[in-house]
Amino acid sequence: MSGRARARSRGRARGQDTAVPGASKSQEPVPPPAPLAETELVGRGRQKGAPGSYSTEALLQISAGFQQVKLGERGGHRRDVNDFGINTRQLMEHVKESKCGTSGSPIQLTANFYRILSRPQWVLYQYHVDFKPPMESRRLRTALLYRHTDVIGDARTFDGALLILPRRLHCKETVLHSETKSGEKVLITVTLTNELPPTSPVCIQFYNILFKRVLRLLEMQQIGRNYYNPKTPLNIPQHSLTIWPGYSTTILQYESSIMLCTDVSHKVLRSETVLDFMINLRQKCGNQRFPDACAKELIGLIVLTKYNNKTYRIDEIAWDHNPSNTFKRGDTDISFINYYKTQYGLDIKDGNQVLLVSNVKKRTGPGGGPPPGPAMLIPELCYLTGLTDKMRSDFTIMKDLSEHTRLSPDKRISCLSGFIEDINGNAAVQDELKKWGLGFDKHLLNLTARVLGPERIFQGQRSYEYNPMSGDWSREMRGIPIISSPPLNDWILLYTRRNSNEAQSLLQTLGKVSGPLGLRLQRAVMIEYEDHQESLLRALRENVGGSTQMVVVILPNNRKDKYDNVKKYLCVECPTPSQCVVSRTLSRPQALMTVATKIALQMSCKMGGELWSVEIPLKQLMIVGIDCYHDISAGKRSIGAMVASLNHTMSRWYSKCVLQHKGQELMDGLKMAFAGALKDYLKFNNCLPSRIIVYRDGVGDGQLHSVVNYEISQILESIKSMGQDYEPKVTVVVVKKRISSRFFAMINGKVNNPPPGTVIDTEVTRPEWYDFFIVSQAVRCGSVSPTHYNVVYDTSGLKPDHMQRLTYKLCHMYYNWQGLIRVPAPCQYAHKLAFLVGQSIHREPHIKLDNYLFYL
Repeated sequence: MSGRARARSRGRARGQDTAVPGASKSQEPVPPPAPLAETELVGRGRQKGAPGSYSTEALLQISAGFQQVKLGERGGHRRDVNDFGINTRQLMEHVKESKCGTSGSPIQLTANFYRILSRPQWVLYQYHVDFKPPMESRRLRTALLYRHTDVIGDARTFDGALLILPRRLHCKETVLHSETKSGEKVLITVTLTNELPPTSPVCIQFYNILFKRVLRLLEMQQIGRNYYNPKTPLNIPQHSLTIWPGYSTTILQYESSIMLCTDVSHKVLRSETVLDFMINLRQKCGNQRFPDACAKELIGLIVLTKYNNKTYRIDEIAWDHNPSNTFKRGDTDISFINYYKTQYGLDIKDGNQVLLVSNVKKRTGPGGGPPPGPAMLIPELCYLTGLTDKMRSDFTIMKDLSEHTRLSPDKRISCLSGFIEDINGNAAVQDELKKWGLGFDKHLLNLTARVLGPERIFQGQRSYEYNPMSGDWSREMRGIPIISSPPLNDWILLYTRRNSNEAQSLLQTLGKVSGPLGLRLQRAVMIEYEDHQESLLRALRENVGGSTQMVVVILPNNRKDKYDNVKKYLCVECPTPSQCVVSRTLSRPQALMTVATKIALQMSCKMGGELWSVEIPLKQLMIVGIDCYHDISAGKRSIGAMVASLNHTMSRWYSKCVLQHKGQELMDGLKMAFAGALKDYLKFNNCLPSRIIVYRDGVGDGQLHSVVNYEISQILESIKSMGQDYEPKVTVVVVKKRISSRFFAMINGKVNNPPPGTVIDTEVTRPEWYDFFIVSQAVRCGSVSPTHYNVVYDTSGLKPDHMQRLTYKLCHMYYNWQGLIRVPAPCQYAHKLAFLVGQSIHREPHIKLDNYLFYL
């Protein structure tokens, strides 16, 4: 529900909130209260001016639930975490009765879901509460209403205007009398507006709010969206890291019941404060370079302030501020030192430290309003969270971390079972739940899924099957020629003097592995360059010409700037497929054959080669993958990447990248790319595709509405631009990887991950969507993550079984990995392209590279 709709339904002015330390009072907006939120400490006062008119129609809209969305209707932005109110399934006749597939063998699974249990005839009653004279302070309104526990009971949720009770009051309109501390008489009118069934959106919202109370009763702390237990930290002292265990939780209406989906989450904290980090950095780089180095290292990082367990993003460093500075608090000035002493009982030891600036996000809702001003943070009280790139590249750190965070299926189930036992065994929690007549099942959900059979891989003139449990065919493909590869006659190998031995070894090994793969490889032109950027760029400019088919560069280290310069020059200025290799990768003789094989396959792909295929029976089919990336170095500019198949075996691809300025709609640029893909398909096949299936990746929480209402119409307009008579069948599928759903299978008496090809399309899917899960990869350790597919538009009429099988087939077609991947190949290709442009090139690649997988 949007903030504007909530305000209309309440018919009142919004309350005030406490400013973050250092926020300018003049800049502070009046924030909207969260729907059905619990009591919040806010300022006092009478409402200014007359109260707004009370809209019965708006309240009925809330009571009836969210309106079903039709394509092209209900504009505007929404940030519903669970994408409420988008009923796309109702427009698809072929899945109204059933969206389940049929092929594959059945398998029994356990899922990380717990059913919500409630008393018979469970219903919530929604009341509107009116105050005369009007009171602006939500805290005061709540206090005045809660004095009447004998009437409304102690099971209640009030957000300042809407009151939710588990029982009906005697009268439809109840009048209560209260008095403020100053003796002012207040008349409170409580009016019944609706009875809410368990599946109504307001009830679903209420369940989630109530569960947050449950987590707080378990003494867990909220950081971001999830809750963590600071009392049972996992310490890794050798790396100065601490892990807080926690849980991600969501309560939603699924196919047959309302359930709690919960998964284990971990918050990695560093034991050092930002001040410790700054002191160490100053010692390393000296006073002169310190400000620049500090800004480069800290800006963009997320820090945790343990005094309120909140996270902030560092946006600036206030070099001219220190803890002695003052800010407005009410009508008086207070220093940061005194504020933290009086508010939290904390003594700031270093009075000379600079302050950190975090720009608080603009609050949405009626009237919008300016942001509330920056939060000024004390480095001494801020703890670094997450891992630096240097830490991520440290094998030892990541290995030690994974021992605590990468849980095997049996350990994950044990943690989830312990969590629900804590809930069911806690007296305070049970008292709270009993007030509302609710409870949770003691056992995880069991369901029946299906396992699709393994695909047959076609390579050259031969075909083979792979081990379905490993999802890998790197062994099976050895010694078999690939489908096709252009001869490589004119190519260049660049190396430094220090890496000349590695260069020679690579060249010889490439000659050995290319024959069995069917690659015709002439000897490369060897060029030595000095170990600095200018020499490398000069070597590229002097030696790469129009006839050069491939450039291979051996880099002495993994410094990003060198790699970026090579890619920028060869993708934009002088369009040539290229392959960069770090010398360390070539330094192990025992692994050189494997490395050289992968390099040879990548080189072939980048020049237009085709490695393998799977059987796809649909003819005149074009598969499209769309993903996006946010380029932080260019002011969070959006980069949209689109990849479209050109042939029926899905082995040739058209790729296009579009750079959008901040605030622009992504599909505006991709519309032109879509038309370009159709023209290339026509040129390649002498006909246009009769069926187009679009896999849209990179859609975050709350963005489904934009895809349904905006992007689909843009895709259809691109298709219309090819001619009025051209009407292909179109399907749009939203692909989501960041989900909390997990599935476990009992195999040989032991809890394991489900095998690749497992499809889940019952019980845990959403009734208003045509959606399904596929486990399409195998993992060697930890718990496998399924991928969620939501078909949001479909005129093709493909059976759900065919849609699921096609999606699984496409997970075999990513040429950078001889095995199954988590998403369909075009999504992964689009991700690789957007990532390359956003990380290294920052410009649109040259048009000459459109038909090559140059970004692998």
